[in-house]
Amino acid sequence: MKIDIADLDCIYLTYDEPQKEEFWVKIRNMVPWAKRVDGVKGSDAAHKAAANASETERFVLIDGDNIPDDKFFNLTLDLENPDYLNAVFRWRAKNHINGLMYGNGGLSSWTREHVWNMRTHEATDGQAETEVEFCFHPLYWAMHDCYSTTYPNGSPKHAWRAGFREGVKMCLNKGARPSLSEFRDSVHQRNLDHLTIWHNIGMDVDHGAWAIVGARMGTYKAMLTTWDHREVQSFDALEEIWEDTFKQDPMELLKYFEEPLQTQLDLPMNTLSPKESEFFKYHYRSNWHNYGVLVREIDVIRQQEGW
Repeated sequence: MKIDIADLDCIYLTYDEPQKEEFWVKIRNMVPWAKRVDGVKGSDAAHKAAANASETERFVLIDGDNIPDDKFFNLTLDLENPDYLNAVFRWRAKNHINGLMYGNGGLSSWTREHVWNMRTHEATDGQAETEVEFCFHPLYWAMHDCYSTTYPNGSPKHAWRAGFREGVKMCLNKGARPSLSEFRDSVHQRNLDHLTIWHNIGMDVDHGAWAIVGARMGTYKAMLTTWDHREVQSFDALEEIWEDTFKQDPMELLKYFEEPLQTQLDLPMNTLSPKESEFFKYHYRSNWHNYGVLVREIDVIRQQEGW
């Protein structure tokens, strides 16, 4: 079965993003058939609301701080292979703050059945894999190609929150918090690489310092305090932390978290200046190219490593 993406319902899922109205205008101009779900609290509940809004069994989801590449909607999903029929696809997005290209904030395509049956985040079934993530389900596939840009720095709070959430989640091993002695060996090397970039890159964009503070603070609280890392899925819990944070000088906070992360977790700390950050992002992934809308990350890795 082949499905044109233009024949799928497209749901724009927003919560409190500062630029959500501006982006909605752009998305409606790009995707006139798009629908919108707004203000639903909880990641699991919000995705179920999106599934309920879709009239097609498979649908495309756009996060509230994401701007897609309009060429994406001209593509076709070839689902002749039955393994692909019920899978969730998460494509990469380019992060405006630090240039990273991975699934965080990217376009995705779900089936209504998958969403209705899942129990994650605030509706978790109690397994570590479902408490703060969707991505450990065997039918949730990380795709290789990049078809959008995510802008999670619409305000100081949103930049901080984006960094904080990734600063926590990049430390985990399939959703579980490792011990200090396990940290370097149990956390995936790619996550450690991404974590380092979140910790040091982004001073060239609006509120970039707050994103870096958030990432460092998230890692610090998850790994070096008794704070319950599962609270990262609750925007209410994060709001309380932000209320105790935003009156402080972000540059002082950067320095505060630098020493313990470096000495206790052996994480590289080197805050790049605005010009250095801009230089890094210009060259990072500069040779990137897409391989095909249904090419998975794991397929490319296997090919490159000769599996």
